[in-house]
Amino acid sequence: MILYIAEKPSLGRAIADVLPKPHKKGDGFIEAANGDCVSWCVGHLLEQAEPDAYNPEFKSWKFEHLPIVPDKWQLKPKAATRSQLTVLKRLVKQANTLVNAGDPDREGQLLVDEVIAYLGVTGDKLHQTQRLLISDLNPQAVKRALTQLRSNREFIPLSTSALARSRADWLYGMNMTRAYTIQGKKVGYQGVLSVGRVQTPLLGLVVRRDEEIANFQSKPFYEVLAHLATEKQETFSAKWQPSEACQPYMDEEGRVLARGLAQNVVSRISDKPALVTQLVAKDKKQNPPLPYSLSALQIDAAKRFGMSAKDVLDTCQSLYERHKLITYPRSDSRYLPVEQHSLAPSVLKAISGGAAELLQGADAPDPRLKSKAWDDKKVDAHHAIVPTEKTANLSSLSQRERQLYLHVARQYLAQFYPAYCYSETTVQVTIEGGLFNTKARQDKSLGWKQLFARQEPNGSKASGNKSTEENAGKDDEENDEFIGQLPPLKLGLALHCTRGELLEKNTQPPKAFTDATLLGAMTGISRYVTDPEIRKILKETDGLGTEATRAGIIELLFKRGFLQRLGKSIVSTDVGKGLINSLPASATTPDMTALWEASLNGICHKETSYQAFMQPLLGTLSTLIQNAGAQLPTALNGLKGQGYRKTAGNKSGYRKSPYRKASSSAKRTGTASTAKTSTTTSSSAKKSSASSGTRSRTRKVAAEV
Repeated sequence: MILYIAEKPSLGRAIADVLPKPHKKGDGFIEAANGDCVSWCVGHLLEQAEPDAYNPEFKSWKFEHLPIVPDKWQLKPKAATRSQLTVLKRLVKQANTLVNAGDPDREGQLLVDEVIAYLGVTGDKLHQTQRLLISDLNPQAVKRALTQLRSNREFIPLSTSALARSRADWLYGMNMTRAYTIQGKKVGYQGVLSVGRVQTPLLGLVVRRDEEIANFQSKPFYEVLAHLATEKQETFSAKWQPSEACQPYMDEEGRVLARGLAQNVVSRISDKPALVTQLVAKDKKQNPPLPYSLSALQIDAAKRFGMSAKDVLDTCQSLYERHKLITYPRSDSRYLPVEQHSLAPSVLKAISGGAAELLQGADAPDPRLKSKAWDDKKVDAHHAIVPTEKTANLSSLSQRERQLYLHVARQYLAQFYPAYCYSETTVQVTIEGGLFNTKARQDKSLGWKQLFARQEPNGSKASGNKSTEENAGKDDEENDEFIGQLPPLKLGLALHCTRGELLEKNTQPPKAFTDATLLGAMTGISRYVTDPEIRKILKETDGLGTEATRAGIIELLFKRGFLQRLGKSIVSTDVGKGLINSLPASATTPDMTALWEASLNGICHKETSYQAFMQPLLGTLSTLIQNAGAQLPTALNGLKGQGYRKTAGNKSGYRKSPYRKASSSAKRTGTASTAKTSTTTSSSAKKSSASSGTRSRTRKVAAEV
């Protein structure tokens, strides 16, 4: 008997639907006509033991206990899903072959692997366990996946990486949270100060941005436009480029701060001859934007529809699980396997049948074209989010579901159009010895851009004029250096400057973070790393959090009272500012956690090991705890805690520990498939505790990140 262990019931039902019928439905499993069975987890069936299970003294929060490092990491069945674990225990014992059918990501891999390990599977049965990767719940896609089973052993590094992440997050978060909560109490802060490896640097980004805005002092600066005319009275404008002689009157951004200097230029060039001294015309092209990863889609949807990261993730899950209209949404990839190109005709047919509005006024897509999106070298366990072969009934979708489906479908359609071609002309004009520049862009062939030239039904402009890669982390604004059209020009052409114009502007503070720009900061975290060497390392492996956890991390900071919304802006609260200003810089900047992500990615690709990642962390943690005990968090003076109340009988002084809460609600936590459920660490620390899970399949972040 083959036993397929899915991550959740919906995936289990999708697998069972393509197995031989009739089916026999049992309590927690489905048996096919050939005797094979499908069962499932319900998120994590196992959770880490509480700290007091290792040592009753750890129930109280005391600084002398820190840092708490387990000698062994122990798992226990979750009370709410114990019955399903019992079902799996019986089926695993009966099965000849096991198939891990967790979601196609590192946490999905670990979720099933931890159950297999906990149930004591060893020997040939463990060695022969297979891996089923499903990213599309439609029957034809599931059937294809069943013909492409791989050895589960190939994915051990994926499990190990998830294991290392969950344990490291717990070690760092639990110890730092206890340390600063205890110290905060000494300055009168009666609440839990949650510190996490990902959430705290993210909060630090917002706090520093808010402080920069608050401390910003606007300064005037000046630009000069030359309004030019040809002999035929065709007009255009060019902007003054200050010379090196003007440097003493400019700021570090190259802006002229002296009004008199700019006014002098205006006077000198008005009603004077001008000459075209440089003219460069280049034909350029822009390839289609890549299909969406989850973060890229979240960023775009925040800009276009004002949707939060969590809204996008929840809506995508519905499109994937309920409607079966898109592929697996928790993907960090923007590429597709080459073999999937053969599905293009059927996917394009489904889009044109269900979302014909996307093609109105555009040429028909050419399924023979193959964009750079198809690249096996850039696809691992999962691929980009694309439409399935199922024809959508848009009238049955909610407004958000419809918006996101059309967005995903349009991005996929773009892969079957030629590049956008245009001519870019750069002109330099000399007037009275001064240089003035302008640029113009002229479309030659719209190519894929014809899909993005119309307006959305809600009135917002369709995205895609720039790829999401270009827009990530940037404000959505047009490049004002380009003008629409230039008159016919040639090198050496004589012009006339009809007048000079003085433009007085003011420096602007940076903009507060929004959902889009905060997600952009998380995906492009190297831009915020202070160490240039680390920044260089992280160019290819940057990212704060994962595709699956980013939305939850942002929501967690709101829930804990560290962030708040002011309109579309995301800003820090007084408590959030107080916490960041009480912590060492290494805990509030992304340098450390970005390096963690690089190392965890290295584990996935067998470039580093679990021990090589964990050992330095333990040394860093001990130093951080010592530093926490050496000073008080005075920035929290006068602030009150949020969400936690003192109760009698709780020696910690707080109603509930965020780590106890996290452990009780965690959906994912545990050990690698080849490891025993109790794994000895190499730490020299002699104190014990428990780990907590990473992320929840109920769409909540269940551990400190």
